[in-house]
Amino acid sequence: MEFFCYHRDRSGSLPLRHEKLEEHWSYMDRYAKEMIARGPTFADDGETPTGSVHILDLPDPAAARAFAFDEPNYQCGVYRDVLLLRWRNTLGRTMWEFPGGRTGGNRYLVLGLGTGQDAADPAAPPDRDELIAYGPLLSDDAAARLGTAALVRAPDPDTARAVLASARYADVEVHTWRFGGRPS
Repeated sequence: MEFFCYHRDRSGSLPLRHEKLEEHWSYMDRYAKEMIARGPTFADDGETPTGSVHILDLPDPAAARAFAFDEPNYQCGVYRDVLLLRWRNTLGRTMWEFPGGRTGGNRYLVLGLGTGQDAADPAAPPDRDELIAYGPLLSDDAAARLGTAALVRAPDPDTARAVLASARYADVEVHTWRFGGRPS
C-alpha cells in the first residue's frame, strides 16, 4: 500500500530541525527500500524549510502511522501537523527514475484537497514529462478519493498549479520542493 506523508514544520523550529538532522536521516535510512519519493518543502525564499514529504510503500495504515509519528522530528516538536493518506502511484515509478533527474528547473509539491469522488483528477495529465510523482490521495480503505498529490518540475508556481484541474478541489496548495535524502 502506498502512502503520502507530509509533515508541516512548526513556526520557529528551524534550530531544532538542524539539531535533529542526523537522527532524521538515520530514521529515513531504515525506509530506503520503501521510498517512492522524499524531500523538503520551502518558504517563498526557497531556503527556509516548511515541511517534509515522504511517499512510501508500506504494509498497512498502522505501519504508515508508525512511520509518520515515530519520526524523530515529529517526536521532538519540529512538526506542527501531519497529513497522512493512502496514495496511488499513477506513474508507477520512484522519483529516482524521473527522466529529468535530480537537478535542473524548479520543483514543486502540488496538493489538491477536497471531498467526494470528484476530489481527484481521474488520471495523470497527458504530458507526463515534468511529473516526478503523481497520484490520488485516498481514505485508509481506498474507497474515497480525497485529493491529488503531485511532485512536478515547472518554471513557476502557477505552471505547477495547472497540473491539477483546480475546479475539482476545495483548495490547491503549491510548495517549493527539492529531492531529499542524505547529501552524497
